[in-house]
Amino acid sequence: MTSGRGASFGAAALGGLIGAALIVGLLMFAAPQLVGKRMVREALLSDPQILVDAADALRDSQYAPTLNANRAALETPFASSWKGAAKPDVVLVEFFDYACPWCKASNPHVARLVKEDKGLRVVYRELPILGPDSVVAARLSLAASKAGRFNQFHDALFAAGRPGPETVAIAAQTAGIANIAPNDPAIEAELKRNFQIAGQLGATGTPLFIVGDRVMNTAAGYDALKKAIADTRAKS
Repeated sequence: MTSGRGASFGAAALGGLIGAALIVGLLMFAAPQLVGKRMVREALLSDPQILVDAADALRDSQYAPTLNANRAALETPFASSWKGAAKPDVVLVEFFDYACPWCKASNPHVARLVKEDKGLRVVYRELPILGPDSVVAARLSLAASKAGRFNQFHDALFAAGRPGPETVAIAAQTAGIANIAPNDPAIEAELKRNFQIAGQLGATGTPLFIVGDRVMNTAAGYDALKKAIADTRAKS
């Protein structure tokens, strides 16, 4: 990743930490005047989830303008870069890097959600931040997507291992695609747009999941993703 992108990601992460600190300050200093210092302390000790929920709410509100402005771009897949429902009632967006071990670990959880939830669509967005091999893999993946073979390439590369000449060749052969022409305008535009939106959403790495108004920049796991999907569906 370039220094400019790293700076924007770092600034967003710092903003999130400052926001969480402000929440703690509000609870520890403003709230005692209303309900008593001891009551606030006991509440936080007995249920630390209060702070987590408050931080989540702050983060969601922080990114709401970006999500609202980019909703269509986020939830509209590039070519065949999606799985699940053709007419979904909930869309889960995943920014990923084929070299990211947490993305690989998340892949079976996402596949399970798609299998179980017939109203869910998962839209995959390439975010190759872990070096030249990631970029090569992302471009080939998007070429496979244009050919209607994204799913075959995607699952084959994660199964083959970290991106490299041999594993990428295996995935390309599985998907039935040849090497792509350099500087494909559609592919380069997609990668540029993904970096821009991910930066606006404070991405510090991959995976980055978005569902409804929730932004999760972590390997959230099956249960957390399922809950976020259910919460989004309940609000619709």
